[in-house]
Amino acid sequence: MKKLLTIVSISILIISCGQDTSKSIDKVIEKGNLTEIRAKRQEIVDKQQEIADQLNTLDKAIASLDTVQKLPLVTTITAKDTLFNHYLELQGNVETKKNIVLYPETPGTLTRVYVKEGQRVTKGQILARIDDGGISQQLSQAEVEAQLAKTTYERQKKLWEQKIGSEIKYLQEKAGYEAKQKAVDQIKRQLAKTTVNAPFSGIVDNVMAEQGSVVGNQTELIRIVNLDDMYIETEVPESYIATITVGKKAQVYFPVLGKTIDTKVRQVGNYINPNNRSFTVEVAVPNKEGIIKPNLTAKVKINDYTSEKAILIPQSIISENSEGDQYTYVTSGKDAKNVAEAKRVIVQTGKTQGDLIEILNGINNGDDIISEGARSVRDGQKVEIIN
Repeated sequence: MKKLLTIVSISILIISCGQDTSKSIDKVIEKGNLTEIRAKRQEIVDKQQEIADQLNTLDKAIASLDTVQKLPLVTTITAKDTLFNHYLELQGNVETKKNIVLYPETPGTLTRVYVKEGQRVTKGQILARIDDGGISQQLSQAEVEAQLAKTTYERQKKLWEQKIGSEIKYLQEKAGYEAKQKAVDQIKRQLAKTTVNAPFSGIVDNVMAEQGSVVGNQTELIRIVNLDDMYIETEVPESYIATITVGKKAQVYFPVLGKTIDTKVRQVGNYINPNNRSFTVEVAVPNKEGIIKPNLTAKVKINDYTSEKAILIPQSIISENSEGDQYTYVTSGKDAKNVAEAKRVIVQTGKTQGDLIEILNGINNGDDIISEGARSVRDGQKVEIIN
């Protein structure tokens, strides 16, 4: 009977305090004094813990008097040390350094195109030829003259070695031969400009000019693409400059292809862009199947943090109090009937990944954490575990 009277007294006291507080709040608001309103709010916050303790006292009294207890039903998960790899998520486009449009080095008529679109070519292969305008005939004439000059020079050289003839004659023939040879080399260089060669091995992506058309130095002829050396260049905020380094693991996901590739960071920029405070990173993209194309959109995830023994729990079971502290509930003292006490613990959180968050402090390996029903229990309350 004494316990019952105590419960009723506390209940009446809480109700009356609530009514008085409500009237007091109304009066303070009516005055419109900001300082008094803030002071009143702080007063209520200070009483919050006192009321919580009173409610806890009532719960314990009810539990001791109620012969048929209806405990909150909860489920728990066990905290376990696990490997945690955190990834920084970014956007990027596929690029290749071997994607080039070829232009003619000399103007003229495009006499031959030796390749077709989709054809694979090798480095140095002739792709097209431009009319040389008689340069090949000039080369033939120059080679004949150079050969004659060479013969004359060699004969004069033999005579000079035998101390026959004059030194001036020998030097004249030598200079004449060298001049003819230089003329041949120059014409060869001019003639080489009339052929279009592949600068690297790859695939002919597009033939832009038709055979027989007149082309100039600005005329686009052929595009060649090499899909073997692909990469993604993306910008990373400067705050990650110490954690994003060459060799870091990365994942590249192509939404259009529904394909994910495991790769690594192959290059990290050494310059911070002052406009957006970021630096560039290159992530290699293996392309053995040849299905990845330049400018394809991709989602890039780069490993910027790893913990060998991390405790991860769902973000949904973490709450925050009025002071900004994050907390969750663990259970202790579980008996044979799976009844235990809920204990609120303040936690320090780290990085998040999907629905999980890393717990840096507050929860230890092996702790049983309340998952379902976590938001309906109070500190010190008895709960029934159903998992």
